[in-house]
Amino acid sequence: MNSNTALIGKDGANVSSSKRLPWFGLLALAMAGFICILTESLPAGLLPQIARDLGVTEALAGQLVTLYAVGSLLAAIPLTTATRGWRRRPLLLLCIIGFLVFNTITALSSVYVLTLVARFFAGVSAGVLWGITAGYARRMVPDSLKGRAMAVAMVGTPLALALGVPLGTFFGTYTGWRLIFGAVSLLAAALIGWVLWKVPDYAGEPAGDQLPFHKVFLIPGVRPILFVVLSWVLAHNILYTYIAPYLAETAFAQRVDLVLLIFGITSVVGIWVIGMLIDRFLRMLVLISITGFALASAALGIGMNQPVIIILGVTAWGLTFGGAATLLQTAIAQAGGKSADIAQSMLVTAWNVAIGGGGIIGGFLLELLGARFLPGSLIILLLPSLLAAWLAKKHGFPS
Repeated sequence: MNSNTALIGKDGANVSSSKRLPWFGLLALAMAGFICILTESLPAGLLPQIARDLGVTEALAGQLVTLYAVGSLLAAIPLTTATRGWRRRPLLLLCIIGFLVFNTITALSSVYVLTLVARFFAGVSAGVLWGITAGYARRMVPDSLKGRAMAVAMVGTPLALALGVPLGTFFGTYTGWRLIFGAVSLLAAALIGWVLWKVPDYAGEPAGDQLPFHKVFLIPGVRPILFVVLSWVLAHNILYTYIAPYLAETAFAQRVDLVLLIFGITSVVGIWVIGMLIDRFLRMLVLISITGFALASAALGIGMNQPVIIILGVTAWGLTFGGAATLLQTAIAQAGGKSADIAQSMLVTAWNVAIGGGGIIGGFLLELLGARFLPGSLIILLLPSLLAAWLAKKHGFPS
């Protein structure tokens, strides 16, 4: 058998046994994630313009972010469950078409309520997309490349945060926010053709293999992974959401953009490193990443008067969190087995809860303790997360 022989998967679809990654197909999935994160995050950087244009306050304009998150949160589990028997490529295309349609409505609408509705349904598209992306990437490659394929498919997220959102905000300042959302719609239109050209189709989950939701939740390993998602991502979002108040008390008070750029670049490096090693060292990488983030948090808390320590702490934070999505999605896909997409939808829901919780709990800690104590307080979340990952050595994060 030569290196390019095709294997027949359990669903009857061809799975390449080549040791080379199907780059065009995986990068199409990465582009879908890139568009998803852009759609989610752009309003935050363009809030004053959006508020003026729609004739509302900035607080009301901020609900464009909230409605997107609510749509994603509400859709992930029920819609992924309802569509688990659908063929994968039509479902992927439907999600991308959702971004095309609802970003176009956002770009053209002058009615605040209509814009909110469009943002909600864009979030619905995102909830389903994140529920199927990991399983899709893993089905495109043999077992020995599944982790690396996941890393490629997930690279759109840190790239969007590191480059896409800052560039969109910069150009939106000069060209107007509507043109930026229109540009994202054009990206979605181009991606539809890309998916039809290079992304293979796969059957959905056979009806006989479809476990009820509660039984998927009870699969060994799923619950420890979800706990790690909640605690690790919550800690990250507390710090990320309130990084500006923290930096306001340091030498980087006027350079929040520089600090976030360093975080974004190191996140991309982190996901590249994870991609190279994940197929052999998933458990070790999870433990190292959580430990590294805990140490970085402690350093940011202790050394806030030392610019070098802050830079080193942010660098370690980016390196250790950049590959978090890949590590956690790979772990839950392995634990979920045939029900991997439903398990992924649980992860998406837990991730969104952690994002929302980061804003709420971080705001409470900010008022109670002050910004200088935020990084150090994350240890309270990260130590239980590390312990849960350590104990899940049979199921969840096996050696």
